[in-house]
Amino acid sequence: MSSSANHERSKANALAEDGALNPAPEKVGDPKFQEGGFFDPRDIVQVKYEMLRRVAVDRVSVTEASDEYGVSRPTFYQAKADFGGAGLAGLVPRKRGPRGPHKLQGEVLAFLIAQVDPGEPIRARELTERLRIKFGLDVHPRTIERALGQKKTV
Repeated sequence: MSSSANHERSKANALAEDGALNPAPEKVGDPKFQEGGFFDPRDIVQVKYEMLRRVAVDRVSVTEASDEYGVSRPTFYQAKADFGGAGLAGLVPRKRGPRGPHKLQGEVLAFLIAQVDPGEPIRARELTERLRIKFGLDVHPRTIERALGQKKTV
């Protein structure tokens, strides 16, 4: 296998690991991205940046740029807002939503653990009602199962 093939494979792996691998590189129609070399349609950060640049500097319409770079107009506006708020770092895809069990910590988790008898099913549906009464929390039964490290309920 050639050195450039190894480099291409490792770059694709690195992009995938960082969450920056474009899921639809074939939709990027800008000729610069078709030539190979510096512009890589697999790099979603580079694609979004160049799309924003085309609108801001080259005065291409948002609709035209969105079509040319294979994204929707709402995706363009989200990229513009992300870039405006954080620069290039804002264009790096990130996991959205909670980063952990934000409802089931501390006192709430201790309460749940105290409600479960070792070796017995956890009865997550029943525990959701107890949490609602005691803490005013509305929690899905599966959230309780994950927090307690078990899969099956009765």
